[in-house]
Amino acid sequence: MNAHARADLSRYALISIVASVVVIALKVVAWQVSGSVGLLSDAAESLVNVVAAVGAFIALRVAAKPADDDHNFGHTKAEYFSAVFEGVMIVVAAGLIMVAAVNRLLHPAELDAVGMGLGIAVVATALNGAVGVLLVRVGRAHRSHTLEADGAHLLTDVWTTAGVVVGVILVALTGWLWLDAVIAMAVAVNILAVGGRLVWRSSAGLMDTALPDAERAAIEAVLDRYRADDVDFHDIRTRESGHERFVQLHMLVPGEWTVQQGHDLVERVEHDLLGALEHMHVTIHLEPIGDPRAYEPWRLR
Repeated sequence: MNAHARADLSRYALISIVASVVVIALKVVAWQVSGSVGLLSDAAESLVNVVAAVGAFIALRVAAKPADDDHNFGHTKAEYFSAVFEGVMIVVAAGLIMVAAVNRLLHPAELDAVGMGLGIAVVATALNGAVGVLLVRVGRAHRSHTLEADGAHLLTDVWTTAGVVVGVILVALTGWLWLDAVIAMAVAVNILAVGGRLVWRSSAGLMDTALPDAERAAIEAVLDRYRADDVDFHDIRTRESGHERFVQLHMLVPGEWTVQQGHDLVERVEHDLLGALEHMHVTIHLEPIGDPRAYEPWRLR
């Protein structure tokens, strides 16, 4: 996929920005007409969605830039920074929600216009759900951690709002005003967990975590087709950077082969590896199979 195709993904982040602005406006209205701190907490999380969507847009634009003299391997890791930023913002929002919830628990207040407030919240939730599903699907299709994380966050917001709506209804039916504050606290804990998962996943990408087992199995399946008495592979290493995959390995061949013979086999193996997984970058180091030094891993050289 070329740089222009990757740049087009930022359009989905723009959709997320617009949707998040509309949703937060609706939820603020819902909070104002009802006075529910649970709906206030829901609106606070939507504010994080706006900030996260802006961060996603910037990250996707940066990630789409081609490699240059200062970034020889491209800019794809920018997507991880966006997800980390979103996780941090979620933690901040959780703290603000918790403060508001404790204050309401200490100073209970009657809820007003509950029906209107809940109706507005449901409309906002439907919009969030539609955009969230779109972002997750596009993110998975294009291996974009940024879009997938943003979509997952929006879908989490849907479940959060659903919980708040149920809770506010229970407050209206039972008259238990303290329940509104407890619901807000539960929302804070939930989005804090979401933020933690985002930071953990993004940190793993920044630490060059190996490819998933299924993808490494696909690589091994290709190499197995070429393994023979006089051809072997070892020191196979993988990592991913945003949507890009990287694999490096040693290929062992008879020492008496010509450079042309070795090069031709390298080209065939590389071609098949690129066909097995998309967005793959392959580095193959050719060595004589009878030389003991050939079996030393790269980290010892």
